Amino acid sequence: MAAPRSCALCRYWGRCWSPTPRCCTVPGLRFSWRENPLGVRFMSQEQRTKETHFGFETVSEEEKGGKVYQVFESVAKKYDVMNDMMSLGIHRIWKDLLLWKMHPFPGTQLLDVAGGTGDIAFRFLNHVQAQHREKQKRHLRTQQHLSWEEIAKKYQDEEADPLGGCRVVVCDINKEMLKMGKQKACAQGYKTGIAWVLGDAEELPFDDDKFDIYTIAFGIRNVTHIDQALQEAYRVLKPGGRFLCLEFSRVNNPLISRLYDLYSFQVIPVLGEVIAGDWKSYQYLVESIRQFPPQEEFKEIIEDAGFQKVTYESLTSGIVAIHSGFKL
Repeated sequence: MAAPRSCALCRYWGRCWSPTPRCCTVPGLRFSWRENPLGVRFMSQEQRTKETHFGFETVSEEEKGGKVYQVFESVAKKYDVMNDMMSLGIHRIWKDLLLWKMHPFPGTQLLDVAGGTGDIAFRFLNHVQAQHREKQKRHLRTQQHLSWEEIAKKYQDEEADPLGGCRVVVCDINKEMLKMGKQKACAQGYKTGIAWVLGDAEELPFDDDKFDIYTIAFGIRNVTHIDQALQEAYRVLKPGGRFLCLEFSRVNNPLISRLYDLYSFQVIPVLGEVIAGDWKSYQYLVESIRQFPPQEEFKEIIEDAGFQKVTYESLTSGIVAIHSGFKL
């Protein structure tokens, strides 16, 4: 069941997700985001007349928000399966590389935007838990003089917080995507250290200077105002915080580019129809990739939002890229 509109947040507290009353909010959570079914922000008449792209189609900015919402509402149940089919499983490697670049430290507070099905969040939790256990083992090896009672107590103390103070908040505008993420978390045993928030990347419901790391994987190209989403990312990061974006980008090899286009336009929509029963949504996803700015141009957009030391790394001949920047 999707989260009720009066409660944008669902959290884990030692059990599977359940709605959190408004009076029991995560510190730093703001309820300034206007709740409505499509997450469309209220605009003036002048703003509503502005046009943007929805794939190769030209639509009003207001209309795009609703269309993108409907796309992900439609594909949510088959989203993970289609990711595996479309990328032949390579998306898993790309996400692993994003986490490797993240290199979280003890106590890291992560915000994963457009992360509905939890792929980045679960990788983060696995990583920090393994990191914490290894640190614990190294520490105990240096204390061979301890009695077994003292060692057992130390293990018990560590088990009270197996994540070493690390936490992740998954924020997504789409209720169905969040619903699938919560179901996966319950099925895979992720019970602590994760919160689920219904929210708009262009108007995040969090206080300033709240998170150490902000990630967004395969989500920012679907945002109507990319510059505004980046400004929000900058706002919620702590000074010294890091922005990381994994997104489809521009292929840099002409031969691979032609093969990639052929596969994208002739195969992916067919897979969408056969597996998810939805040709149009996957046609849009393919088209939206072509509308997204290339690596260097996106780097400049990130810098315009205030980030410094902005770099990027192209993966798989530029099919995707990881952009990184810091709030300094």
